[in-house]
Amino acid sequence: MAYERQVQIALDRFDQSLAQLRGLIKRGENADAIRFMEEGPLKDRFEELQNIINVSKSNNYGSRGVPNTRPL
Repeated sequence: MAYERQVQIALDRFDQSLAQLRGLIKRGENADAIRFMEEGPLKDRFEELQNIINVSKSNNYGSRGVPNTRPL
């Protein structure tokens, strides 16, 4: 359950960053938009999601946070 909450929070933050990026592009602030993607919050949010996914793979937990102990 904690994993699901953590993923949802990270996805919500990523979605907010995408909305900010859309606003920058819509206003024609392309240089700021590129910086936002490459160095700013969007990059940070993507890395946060990537870290959550990598940690979940290394622990071998299933989608419900239960360890996968039997072979497929």
